[in-house]
Amino acid sequence: MENELKRTLGVSDAVAVGLGAMVGAGIFAALAPAARAAGGALLAALGVAGLVAYCNAHSSARLAARYPASGGTYVYGRERLGPFWGYLAGWGFVIGKTASCAAMALTVGAYLWPGRQHAVAVAAVVALTAASYGGVQKSARIARLIVAVVLAVLAGVVVVCLSSEAADPGRLSGSDRGVLGLLQGAGLLFFAFAGYARITTLGEEVRDPERTIPRAVPIALGIALLVYAAVAVAALSVLGVEGLAQSPAPLADAVRAAGWPGLAPVVRVGAALAALGSLLALVLGVSRTVLAMARDGHLPRALAAVHPRHQVPHHAELAVGAVVAVLAATADLRGAIGFSSFGVLVYYAIANASAWTLDSAVKGRAVAVVGLSGCVVLACALPLASAAWGAAVLVVGVLVHGVRGRLRSGI
Repeated sequence: MENELKRTLGVSDAVAVGLGAMVGAGIFAALAPAARAAGGALLAALGVAGLVAYCNAHSSARLAARYPASGGTYVYGRERLGPFWGYLAGWGFVIGKTASCAAMALTVGAYLWPGRQHAVAVAAVVALTAASYGGVQKSARIARLIVAVVLAVLAGVVVVCLSSEAADPGRLSGSDRGVLGLLQGAGLLFFAFAGYARITTLGEEVRDPERTIPRAVPIALGIALLVYAAVAVAALSVLGVEGLAQSPAPLADAVRAAGWPGLAPVVRVGAALAALGSLLALVLGVSRTVLAMARDGHLPRALAAVHPRHQVPHHAELAVGAVVAVLAATADLRGAIGFSSFGVLVYYAIANASAWTLDSAVKGRAVAVVGLSGCVVLACALPLASAAWGAAVLVVGVLVHGVRGRLRSGI
């Protein structure tokens, strides 16, 4: 069919896209606010975020194998729970992740040229939109390269910090912020895990999706969790909880504290590349969800067009790139971590509810219940402003859906 995408991605490609989204700016940016929230329970918060992410990944992989189409939870919610829930998932994903795209672009600018971060951010958006326009295989190759460089930088941070004379295992603990602090830290750290959804939103472009997606999602998530745990331990060992919490650039400060100030610029470049990888994966995921919603008439039908040569949703990609470029040029969206986490947690709550309906298997349903409960708890534990803005966006989406329904029915 004219508007269908071509299946070209294998397991390694899908893992690279997922890692490119996860092992991105989140690990460079989310550790400090999570440490401020969780205090000495930072590593426990990471474990909670990882557990919820695993449940979400398990449910998403089961659903993606059943419904290997672009759109992710938008499709799953529509097919399992009804059109409204699919629409709500797609609305939250597109709005939240579009803001996250701008935040990632601004992160690139802040690391590479702080005085001109908006101009650099716009340039990054234009460049990566052009790259994604060239085809998903090209995007996957770029993601592989970025992941390799970022993993090398993070490995260097871990080795330098843990082998330093300044490293002290006693710094891994700190003052307790209570259960609410732990959950809030987990909610903020969840931002760094959410990228595995890119694999499922690309379901229509994956070869043998019934086998590929269930294999790729846990592999990508497992690698990301190990990397995050190692980096968190390394940074805490030289900075301590309070030092990490107050640091604007925690990993750069960690290598300085370890006695290697010359590595700080390398870490900054690694952070910029990580943000680029996240931005590329986000553009891919958001544009595919826009494609799916446009096919169903929730967004302008023109956005459902697929390029005949490059086999990408080119109208959706250009539209997403244009909106993100405007936001990157005019707004400061660093506070979008909490807002994005709220939207994504709602998105995965719907995914888990959808997975619960697949069959009566005890394991599948148990994982779905834990995932759904975890998403609701972490969303409610986020900072009040983030939760309030997220809820407001969902209400707007509900109102838009209601108005469209009335117009269509002629009421």
